[in-house]
Amino acid sequence: MYRALVRVIAVVMIVMGLAMLSLTLRHGFGVGVILGLLFIGAGAGRLFMLRRRAA
Repeated sequence: MYRALVRVIAVVMIVMGLAMLSLTLRHGFGVGVILGLLFIGAGAGRLFMLRRRAA
């Protein structure tokens, strides 16, 4: 159950980051680019650590 919730939260963070990035790039550059990239990195890092721990 814990691993499933961590995976869901990580995917949600990646989707939120992609949404921030796409909206910010559509309306011009801003802080949303940095925040979007950070959200994507945090979500990917969670998935990486979850995978690494399972192995």
